[in-house]
Amino acid sequence: MLTRVGGPLEVLDLELDPPGPGELLVKVGATGLCHSDLSVIDGSRVRPLPMLLGHEAAGEVVETGPGASDFAVGDRVVLSFVPACGSCRRCVSGRQALCEPGAAANREGTLLGGERRLRLPDGTRPHHHLGVSGFAEYAVVSEKSATLVPADLPFEIAALFGCAVLTGAGAAFYSAAVAPGDRVAVFGLGGVGLAALLAARAAGAARIIAVDVVAHKRELARRLGATDDVAGGPDAVEEVRSLTGGGADKVIDTTGVAAVLEQAYLATAAGGTTVTVGLPHPDRTITLPALSLVAEERTLKGSYLGSCVPRRDVPRFVELYRAGRLPVQELLSGRLGLDDINTGFTRLAAGEAVRQVVVL
Repeated sequence: MLTRVGGPLEVLDLELDPPGPGELLVKVGATGLCHSDLSVIDGSRVRPLPMLLGHEAAGEVVETGPGASDFAVGDRVVLSFVPACGSCRRCVSGRQALCEPGAAANREGTLLGGERRLRLPDGTRPHHHLGVSGFAEYAVVSEKSATLVPADLPFEIAALFGCAVLTGAGAAFYSAAVAPGDRVAVFGLGGVGLAALLAARAAGAARIIAVDVVAHKRELARRLGATDDVAGGPDAVEEVRSLTGGGADKVIDTTGVAAVLEQAYLATAAGGTTVTVGLPHPDRTITLPALSLVAEERTLKGSYLGSCVPRRDVPRFVELYRAGRLPVQELLSGRLGLDDINTGFTRLAAGEAVRQVVVL
C-alpha cells in the first residue's frame, strides 16, 4: 500500500469487506507493474492516499455480491481500470473508456458504487486504485470492472490484457486504425508500446519503426516484428522521416513525455495520424505547428484504454493471442512476489523491465 508520495510501498495486512451489490470478491492470481502505478508513487498523478495500488490484474471469482449476475464462482476474469457503468452518455455511445461515473470513482479512489471495501485495523479506509487494487491476495471489485476469459489462460498472461494489451493494441487497431501497408512508428517500448507494435504487425503494417532510448528494448522490438529501430533523442524525428520517405502514416506515442509527443507528431506524414496513450504530468504542455493540422490534414488524438470496450475487446485480443498473432507472452520480463514489489518498480523506473507481474 502507498501511504505517502515517493513510496515505498508497504506490505500490510488489511481487512476486506464482503462484496456489496453488483460487486465480486476475486482471488487475485497476478497483477502487472505499470507506469500508471509508478506515476501515483512519484506524484505525477495525484491520487488520494493511502491507496492500495495495482490496476492490471486477473484472478478467480470466489464470491458474488447481491445482484451481481454477470459472473459465477469459479469464473476466471481480467480486471480493467475503467469500471464502465453501461448507461451514461459515453457508455451508450460506445466509448466506455470515458465512462463518466467510472472516471469519477477512479478520481475519488472508490469502487463504481462509491464505496471503499478496504480497512486497516485502526478503522482507516484506504482508497482503491482504478477500481482494482490488485497488489493483494484478494480484491473486491465492481462486476463492471471484470471480463470473463478462458479458464486455461494463465493468470500472468491474462493480467496483461487488463491494461498493456487493451491500451497498446487498442491504440493500434482502433485509435490509429492501422491498415495493411501502413508505415507505423511506435515511440516508447514498454509493455504498452510493444503491445501496439504487435497489433500493428497483426494489422498488416508494411514498416514498423521502434523508437526508444533503451537498446535492449529496441532489440526485443526487432524480435517481435519491428522492421527498423531508432535510438530516440534529438535525431529521432529525422531518422523516422528518412526511413519512411517523409514521415510515418501512423505514429503511436506511449511515453507520457510531452517532448516525445512533439517528436511523434513531427515524425508523422502529411495526412497521417498521431496517437498518444501516455500520461504526462498535468502541468505539461506541448507546442506544435498549428498550420499543419489544416494544410497537411493531420490528426492528433488521445487514446485512453486503447479506445476499447473491454468486454468486447479482451475476448477478441485473447483469441488473437491463442492464434499466435498477438504473442503477448513476449512482454513478460519478470515475475515477483509482493515482498519484491519495490525492487520491481525501481527496475521499471530505470527502464530495465518491460512488463513484470506480481504472482500471487
